[in-house]
Amino acid sequence: MGGHHHGDVLVDPARRRRANLILWFLLAPVGVLAFVATLVLWPSGGITQAPLGDVFDTANGVELSTGTVTRTVSETCPSTQGLDEVGGKELLCDISYVSPEAGGASFALEVPPETTQSRPLVAGDKIKYLDLSHTTDSSAPYVFVDFVRSTPLALLGIIYAVVVCLVARWRGLRALAGLVGGLAFIVGFMIPALLEGESPMLVGLTTSTVVMFAALYFAHGFSARTSTALLGTLFGLGVTAAIAVWATDAAALTGATDDAALTLSTVVPQLSLSGLLLCGLLIAGMGVLNDVTITQSSAVWELAEIAPHSTARQLFASGMRIGRDHIASTVYTIAFAYAGAALPILVLVSLYDRPLVDTLTTGQMAEEVIRILVGSIGLVLAIPVTTAIAVAVVKAVGSGAAPAETISRQAGRRALVQQPSTPVPDAPRPAGVPVDAGRHPDD
Repeated sequence: MGGHHHGDVLVDPARRRRANLILWFLLAPVGVLAFVATLVLWPSGGITQAPLGDVFDTANGVELSTGTVTRTVSETCPSTQGLDEVGGKELLCDISYVSPEAGGASFALEVPPETTQSRPLVAGDKIKYLDLSHTTDSSAPYVFVDFVRSTPLALLGIIYAVVVCLVARWRGLRALAGLVGGLAFIVGFMIPALLEGESPMLVGLTTSTVVMFAALYFAHGFSARTSTALLGTLFGLGVTAAIAVWATDAAALTGATDDAALTLSTVVPQLSLSGLLLCGLLIAGMGVLNDVTITQSSAVWELAEIAPHSTARQLFASGMRIGRDHIASTVYTIAFAYAGAALPILVLVSLYDRPLVDTLTTGQMAEEVIRILVGSIGLVLAIPVTTAIAVAVVKAVGSGAAPAETISRQAGRRALVQQPSTPVPDAPRPAGVPVDAGRHPDD
């Protein structure tokens, strides 16, 4: 016997088509609204040039160059050389000798102590540095900027893609393609629309809906199972958006909690920082919602295959037992993910002599807490809704309890196909003709 097939569960084609039509009747208006909103909000291209110049382009003749470290030694810091002669003190620091990628003689580069304490430069490292040798007479004409990370990032990305494709096969490849498409839509539509001053909430909802429609159907195919997961995801997004709007206003979150936000408020004054925070909440919750809804939908279908005669109540109860485990694991997954991203802030907060409650209610920490709570509420509520929709759809298309007449016809057709034909008596054989005459050797 082979593995189970979804065709054994969804035994009534007419009911299956009817259930798919009902799902599309619910999903089509949302898809049309998202498509229309995309056309209306599509960036006009009003921002033709980046309002911010190159962060390193501070003076004429300053160049951002790359080079390879040949060796690192402890020597007198170039910035303190000669201080002994004027009553100062020369200091020792790590000096890396760098060979410019563009060619030329190697030079000594003073590396900041905060870099060497966490990751000292070693031979073979590729780095970026500012070349100030043509603009200053300083004793430190070269300034360390950063490491060049192109190769390890590309290698890690290739390994990730290979692992996904090996384990998930074609579905993994389609998921990766959907991810690339979703990111391209975010960069090509969402960010320019926000910069042109469109409503961040409307832009975020439109982006999330379009990406979920495209990614889910592309990765998982057009099926009732996928449509069920999409409905649950859209419900979760709606709940997340509604709670996020209330929480942002009630907690008086401004979004102006770091240097990047303050720079945006100066360069793009038409951009609402609090709205940008709402948009970020939706995009962050989109992936987690997709994870739990597609899992719940698949779980209900698998349960229906294992026990096709289960009642709707039994299917829902079994699906929710799986969902509760998913809730328990995903809730602390979200919390730990945010805690890991905000770890430097948490360590810094622990050094202040302030009550923990006061610290958690500061603007920057409150944003992280609300991200966790809002995303978790939308996720938790999406699980029972998705499970209920999946159970309703499975029962609507038929879960093995086909009408007796249909089962009788199917059994009759199988018996007819499997029944051996009645042997026909051999015709009289003329004398002298061999028994095997006219037969193929492989017959």
